Amino acid sequence: MEHIKIHLENITHVYVTKTHAHTAIENVNLEITTGEFISIVGPSGCGKSTILSCIAGLLNPTFGKILIDDIPITKPSSKVGYMLQSDYLFEWRTIYKNTCIGLEIMKQLNEQTMLRAKQLLGELGLGDYKDTYPVQLSGGMRQRAALVRTLVTEPDVLLLDEPFSALDYQNKLKLEDLVSMTLKKHQKTAVLVTHDIAEAIAMSDRIIIMDSNPGRIKEIIIIPQAIRDKLPFDAREAEGFYDIFHKIWKELDVNE
Repeated sequence: MEHIKIHLENITHVYVTKTHAHTAIENVNLEITTGEFISIVGPSGCGKSTILSCIAGLLNPTFGKILIDDIPITKPSSKVGYMLQSDYLFEWRTIYKNTCIGLEIMKQLNEQTMLRAKQLLGELGLGDYKDTYPVQLSGGMRQRAALVRTLVTEPDVLLLDEPFSALDYQNKLKLEDLVSMTLKKHQKTAVLVTHDIAEAIAMSDRIIIMDSNPGRIKEIIIIPQAIRDKLPFDAREAEGFYDIFHKIWKELDVNE
């Protein structure tokens, strides 16, 4: 029996200002199993990033609860890593020292974790660049360094908020493959927010389509095993890929 890693139970979140209240998401229920890769797609303003912030413990939902390994999430947790569109590397620190920031903050920097950082840099093709500075790297290489920084603290869950959207198309495809391989190798559970339908299909086990105003789950699409077994680049050429693409496109077009 598959273990439920993340459980969203009747999640509703309302943003309140002095003049009005806005319901960003309403009655979101979702179970994500260990090692599963989920993508969330939907129109702008449907609450995709709000869901990620709640899972990360950065926001406490107005109603409902979130459990990771049956433990309620009410604040940021070492179980959860967050990777954003911007790499947020410190320009005055070497790539290696950038990857160790989380370890330093969590007071986990020791000989073993430092070795793990170097091993991950090598695994993601950055071993020869560990002593260089961010300004010397391409956008794709900087995002790889950001991924190492996220993975080195060994989170169980990885949240990805459009981490490839600022890259050129070739680097985007390369990084999709690399991230997919790395997460599978390390058996991480992942939740990706993206506007790119093809990216969602190529990388995911399931896709959550959101409706807006307020944000609700409209449909859940299970990606066929034949597509899931391929790397994202090759998945785009798999049979049935564009049938799923057009189905999601139509759903989102109706939302717009």
